[in-house]
Amino acid sequence: MNNIRILLAEDDNNLGLLLRNYLTAKNYETVLFINGIMALEAFPTGSFGLCILDIMMPEMDGLTLAREIRLSKPDIPIIFLTAKNQKEDIIDGFKSGADDYITKPFSMEELLYRIEAILRRTSSPAVNRKDESYTIGGYLFDSLKQMLVFQDQTIKLTTKESELLELLCRHGNEILERNFALKTIWIDDNYFNARSMDVYITRLRKYLKKDPSVKILNVHGRGYKLIS
Repeated sequence: MNNIRILLAEDDNNLGLLLRNYLTAKNYETVLFINGIMALEAFPTGSFGLCILDIMMPEMDGLTLAREIRLSKPDIPIIFLTAKNQKEDIIDGFKSGADDYITKPFSMEELLYRIEAILRRTSSPAVNRKDESYTIGGYLFDSLKQMLVFQDQTIKLTTKESELLELLCRHGNEILERNFALKTIWIDDNYFNARSMDVYITRLRKYLKKDPSVKILNVHGRGYKLIS
């Protein structure tokens, strides 16, 4: 077995059992829950390293479950499985903490590929760090501790938030090419990952808004520029 234990929340019992058995056969210990409440109750003591969540479930939907899980373990990878494929639904999924988003129907091989891609990224940090800390206007950013400090306020960043902010810092007052950031942090520059990065840029802007001299600018057709 791999060291990664998977939490699977899927209310379709047939699909849930199929997924659990497939992932178990691929050496991922997988625990199936048929609703969000059961999954949330088991999460704190389950030693899970990755979550696969259906969005539309009884008791508690997958979006709410993801937000609750992120409160106790901000960095755990989350994949959503859903029949909802509108752009707005995809963006809502990433806002709730998704690392990936797979629409039904899908192949088991595709799911396995996405799991392995996420685990490669999270087990081997994408950013080769040159500095441990950066000054961003009135902020101090500690990239190793993933902490952003402004006066007496400290924000604990997730891994991807920290990696993206560090890339912006290393390209300070220069353009961070969008595709470079996607391939460095997300590995693949597909549509879903691009939408995910947009969500993380929005989060970073929110964290940095206390200093009006600090801005993350959109550079049309190119990427982003951190100004401080």
